[in-house]
Amino acid sequence: MASNRPPLHRPTDGRSQQPLLKENHHRRSRSHSSFVNADAEGQPMLHETRRPTIRSKSPEHDAARATRKKYLVASGFLLLSLVSFVVQTETASYIQNELHWKKPYCMLYMTHGSWSFLWLVQLGILRLQKRKLTWDAFWRRHVFFLRTTAQMVESQEVHLTARASNRSPVRYMLTTTAFVTTALTVAGGSWYVAVNMTTPSDLTAIYNCSAFFAYAFSIPLLNEKLRVDKVFSVAVATIGVMVVAYGDGANKKTSKGGTDDSGAQNRLLGNIVIGVGSILYGLYEVLYKRFACPPEGTSPGRGTIFANTFGSLIGVFTLLVLWIPLPFLHWTGWETFEWPTGEAGWMLLISVGANATFSGSFLVLISLTSPVLSSVAALLTIFLVALVDWFRTGDSLSMASIIGGILITVAFFMLSFSTYREMNEERRKHLENDELESDSDA
Repeated sequence: MASNRPPLHRPTDGRSQQPLLKENHHRRSRSHSSFVNADAEGQPMLHETRRPTIRSKSPEHDAARATRKKYLVASGFLLLSLVSFVVQTETASYIQNELHWKKPYCMLYMTHGSWSFLWLVQLGILRLQKRKLTWDAFWRRHVFFLRTTAQMVESQEVHLTARASNRSPVRYMLTTTAFVTTALTVAGGSWYVAVNMTTPSDLTAIYNCSAFFAYAFSIPLLNEKLRVDKVFSVAVATIGVMVVAYGDGANKKTSKGGTDDSGAQNRLLGNIVIGVGSILYGLYEVLYKRFACPPEGTSPGRGTIFANTFGSLIGVFTLLVLWIPLPFLHWTGWETFEWPTGEAGWMLLISVGANATFSGSFLVLISLTSPVLSSVAALLTIFLVALVDWFRTGDSLSMASIIGGILITVAFFMLSFSTYREMNEERRKHLENDELESDSDA
């Protein structure tokens, strides 16, 4: 009986070790694949995402901390955008009204074309931060970072699948740049077309209704929920704009389109043009958020860097394509091309630089928060410009400007609180599903 038992010792022909060797081989393969994306110096690449190794006992606490950090970064860019917008507005007004260099499309072309420098400035700042790296290592990390972020944008995945990581994002980014820039240019051009057809009050009120249209487009394109607090905040902001625009009544200056009965038709046409521009500007903000921003869960650093990079793509597209109307406008006499000289040239340089700063900050603000909050935040500039005009010209603020400014400010803080709660909830869900990116990855 004992002789029929199988031997207790393992076979000595080596076959029993094969499964262990195969397992060890797979482990080495996985270890090798995890370092494929490392640079030549053996350091992890900038784009590599790390999943948390220890799950926090309080996802709510971690989500709140991540949202606070994101809001802190967004707040810095908000302040920068407000200051730069005031500088741009004052210098542009001075160039056109005091120096009489009135070339609306040429100014639009130069200001939007200046966005192409955003990436270069950002690259210089990043290089200073990573100056201990060799240039080759720094450049390789940066290019791979932008490539993987673009792949995240196309796939809307924080952790890329093998299929997404092998697909080139170049075609997608070129297409996205083209239609987003087209919407932006038509929206911005409508303001210059309507400025001499309708009244400044109509121009201000209608164009700044883009916050309402941004929310309307966010519902189908961004799957935003129709929330009562957001609707109320946008409505209060819109009422504030109306108060600023129409509160002074007869004291408001009128433009060529609204001086008499013969200009009523031009004023109506101007209002239609600026209305289309307002809709398209709201659409531009939502299109940018939907098709050109990294998905929720990426780090603030990644969103900031890619926002400025996409802004540069808009600037390059403007320089390479949107020069085409300039000769046509010159030949028809609608807008004779003329380089600004002397004081006009220096002031235009300041205005263009301020616009690039504002636009880059605004794109970051949309990327980190939402188009609706960013659009309402932009309305704060109405009150700030009025304050600057008060200090610069001595004209005191009207009661309508004060009341309207207060309404816009209150609406902004209400919407900020609502958006903060919404972002906090979203990040908590992503944290529970292990879909957050480490801050060190960017």
